[in-house]
Amino acid sequence: MITFQLDHTVGSIVRDHPALSRLFEQAKVDYCCGGQKTLDEACRQRGIDPQRFLAQLEDYAASETASEINIAELSLTELADHIERIHHAYLHEELPRLEKMVTKVAAVHGEKEPRLTQIRDVFLALSTELTIHLMKEEQVLFPIIRQLEANDTLPSFHCGTVANPISRMEFEHDEAGAALAQLRQLTDDFTPPEWACNTYRALFDALLTFEQDMHQHIHKENNVLFPQAILLDQQKAN
Repeated sequence: MITFQLDHTVGSIVRDHPALSRLFEQAKVDYCCGGQKTLDEACRQRGIDPQRFLAQLEDYAASETASEINIAELSLTELADHIERIHHAYLHEELPRLEKMVTKVAAVHGEKEPRLTQIRDVFLALSTELTIHLMKEEQVLFPIIRQLEANDTLPSFHCGTVANPISRMEFEHDEAGAALAQLRQLTDDFTPPEWACNTYRALFDALLTFEQDMHQHIHKENNVLFPQAILLDQQKAN
């Protein structure tokens, strides 16, 4: 089990475990400019119980990703619900946080590392596109898929067959994939320079997690949900 001590500095904790920046941000504990403060000191200044926060850090650091469910065994409705609950919820929460981080890091360090400005621009454009993309899936495509599965006969959809909106979503997935590849290239595989501050390091760690989640997200839609929905549509049309 990963353990921390109250006399560890908050900066060293986030340096060694960048993902923990999420907990520090939620608690409004400064791990960047105030990174030299001990965990005990930083918590007390924020009116937080140091021992309780330490336990939260250790639990988060030690937690393992829950075992993946067998998505092939889910109904279309269950899979759509799963994608919304896991991947859409993640994006709704993480995109605004990453927008702030990438903007801040580019503003502070962009002069020393010009690629940070490109990283900011690519991510902000991708975030805007994903926000619209999620709305299309949640308000149009996923309700169509649920209705398709719930009815014994083929419902009449304003977009024709379910393949039409799916084709658009797959095109947007390709665009997102290209943006992710560009982010990986611009960040040297999400590897921060040695001189990077903790916020810089936390950003790159978060972008790596973002990429990983997006890959799983798109896989579940392109390779499982969408083909099955198109097949069911064709079966009910005959």
